[in-house]
Amino acid sequence: MKLLPMMLAALIAMPVAAQAQGRLDKIKETGQITLGVRESSIPFSYLDDAQKPVGYSIDICHGIVDALKQKLGLEQLQVKQIPVTSSTRIPLVANGTVDISCGSATNNEQRQQQVSFAPTTFVTSTRFASLKSSGVNDLADLKGATVISTAGTSNLRWLTQVNAEEKLGMRIMNAKDHSEAFLTVNSGRAVAFFMDDILLAGLVANSRNADDWTISEKAYTVEPYGMILPKDDPEFKQAVDEAVKAMMQDGRLKKMYQKWFTQPIPPRNINLNWPMSAELEKVIANPTDSPRPEDYK
Repeated sequence: MKLLPMMLAALIAMPVAAQAQGRLDKIKETGQITLGVRESSIPFSYLDDAQKPVGYSIDICHGIVDALKQKLGLEQLQVKQIPVTSSTRIPLVANGTVDISCGSATNNEQRQQQVSFAPTTFVTSTRFASLKSSGVNDLADLKGATVISTAGTSNLRWLTQVNAEEKLGMRIMNAKDHSEAFLTVNSGRAVAFFMDDILLAGLVANSRNADDWTISEKAYTVEPYGMILPKDDPEFKQAVDEAVKAMMQDGRLKKMYQKWFTQPIPPRNINLNWPMSAELEKVIANPTDSPRPEDYK
């Protein structure tokens, strides 16, 4: 009779042991790594004319894949890419469906309770885009107005908080992705789209009526970007961190930056003309995965 409790305990422990398998072991065992990709985060991760994911973050992730392939001694490493959104990217990394989410994700303390982040590879700020004809320049101009942000983003969380704290009475809409939010303002259903300034710049530059848009001068938050990694897997994080740091040290990351931010990019060969910031130069010289905005000032 004493065997029964022992058998039950063993059965209960089995799934825990299975779940404890690290990503490096899984990748080596299966010969496959799964990347989460965004479809409209220009120029980080988006679809080109052939519906192929391209962008700055995609290039970084492929650099990580090459480093992991070498580290694990694999002749081949199959790369599977699946679409993620602002709302699904963290859950899909946390539950093991995605190994690395490659996009435009802000590293903050709240998210670090669920996932980890690779070293920061971009630093941006929250601003808003609006049509020039609306005549809005700051938050005070948006009292009582309908505004929009993307579901699952730190921008939406900040916007909701500041709306309540400053009693602005804004009606806040949630979009499933950045393209939908941008179109909502373009069609007049919302006055302003709050998002990271570089993403707004990409959307405006690639729109058919770019001259009709303006991006707010004031920056409201600091947003460090990093690739999303599983939490509590130190070996995998170390391997990814080493790969990113190597790209920073040998100049590859700067070349990737120049390719996507200072040269014409698909699908319309628009040049964003977005020189590397002093904040990112600092990060490249001294890599960090800190979620604290003050560490980037």
